[in-house]
Amino acid sequence: MTEPTASAEPPTVPSASEPPTASSRPPARRRGRPSRAESAGTRDRILTAAREEFSAHGYDKTSVRQIAKAAGVDSALVHHYFGTKEQVFAAAVEVAFAPALAAPDTLAEGPPDGVGERLARFVFGVWENPTTRAPLLAILRSAVTNDTAAAVFRRLVAAQLVRRVAARLDLPDAELRAELAAAQLVGTALMRYVLKLEPLASADVEEIIARVSPVVQKHLTGP
Repeated sequence: MTEPTASAEPPTVPSASEPPTASSRPPARRRGRPSRAESAGTRDRILTAAREEFSAHGYDKTSVRQIAKAAGVDSALVHHYFGTKEQVFAAAVEVAFAPALAAPDTLAEGPPDGVGERLARFVFGVWENPTTRAPLLAILRSAVTNDTAAAVFRRLVAAQLVRRVAARLDLPDAELRAELAAAQLVGTALMRYVLKLEPLASADVEEIIARVSPVVQKHLTGP
């Protein structure tokens, strides 16, 4: 008759008085610090709300509290991510203007005698696209009615657009040339899309490009 084999020992279970080991303890989560994904989502919501509020009410009548309410967050979070109302507006401008910041790259994409048309076509292409036009409209409407908002927009255009275009021009007065070209393009866009002056607002975009391009070309490469 064979002896019965010993049964397997039950797993050891720590008693209630024993502290859990590092391997059995759930990972700790630091309080008060959202994950990177949560932070990015919150920041994007605030920027979207800011553009909508600035567009609907203008710079003067928009407050950080309104932006926070529209974004579904506390006002302290708006200050945490951006600081003052002016800084929120600056961030919203930069995001809205981002598609146009690739404009200087068009200068190197072909022969110098076609740079005016390439630049005009690129800029008006951004404006004609409803997806990229909406944020720009929201920002420009505030920029044309408030000195602080205009100063923020002016700094961005000077730093991110004009100086980058000027850096690609091998001419002694490159910055003035770039500013004149930008004035032609931004001014035309302002009158067509923001002020909606007729017949400019209803004109075919190809006609506008054809008329504006030679002027931009002369500013950039003419005598």
